[in-house]
Amino acid sequence: MKQFLNMLVVGAGGFLGSVFRYLVSGALQKLSPEGVFPLGTLGVNVIGCLVIGLLAGAAENMQVFGPQVRLFLFLGVLGGFTTFSSFGYETMAMLRDGQALAAMANVGLHVVAGLFAVWLGLTVTAAV
Repeated sequence: MKQFLNMLVVGAGGFLGSVFRYLVSGALQKLSPEGVFPLGTLGVNVIGCLVIGLLAGAAENMQVFGPQVRLFLFLGVLGGFTTFSSFGYETMAMLRDGQALAAMANVGLHVVAGLFAVWLGLTVTAAV
């Protein structure tokens, strides 16, 4: 039952985060001349990183969030808004823990593997 409640909490937050992403990304993309640069995506990623930094700092330094609120905000809202914020937070956590090599590997693998996966998907579907 607790896991079901957790899924509802994350799902509700994810819904809100996705709606926020749609609105914020669309508004920011309109600022890009002729829509050439993905300013909307950049904007939500940077905003998401700032917000997760603020919320994680509050959670770590002031113990202001209980487990349900953390699930709602971190996995739900921010997960729906942008998973890049989790990537940024996890990379910073590795750096803070003195794991610079692991942090750089995390960045490199996400970028290279992510781009490769997109290329692979495009290639596979082009052959159909």
